[in-house]
Amino acid sequence: MDPVPLLIVDAANVVGSRPDGWWRDRAGAAARLRDGLAGLAGAGLPPELPGPVEVVLVVEGAARGVTGTPEVTVVAAPGSGDDTIVELVAEAGNRRRAVVTADRGLRERVVALGAEVYGPRRVRP
Repeated sequence: MDPVPLLIVDAANVVGSRPDGWWRDRAGAAARLRDGLAGLAGAGLPPELPGPVEVVLVVEGAARGVTGTPEVTVVAAPGSGDDTIVELVAEAGNRRRAVVTADRGLRERVVALGAEVYGPRRVRP
């Protein structure tokens, strides 16, 4: 089992959790979220998920052009972001996996695969 937990962030859900004008620039909002997540690679989400963690941001739609950084891997969903997140959780096998989303349907799907779930407030100031 990989000792470094995997933290997968549902970009559309987290960005959409705050009405700050994100709809005018979806790619820019996703890039700002990506940059805000950089510190989690080392810190994790204490106390439940201490660092270091591998941070993966799943983007879709107009945000698909956002690129990754050394601290945050960006995965562009070819279709549904939720389906891509479920696939990433399933592919990680027995590794500790956590997903950040408020989407109830997605929460149920990833919990059934053994992932932990945290709400958007855990990653947004």
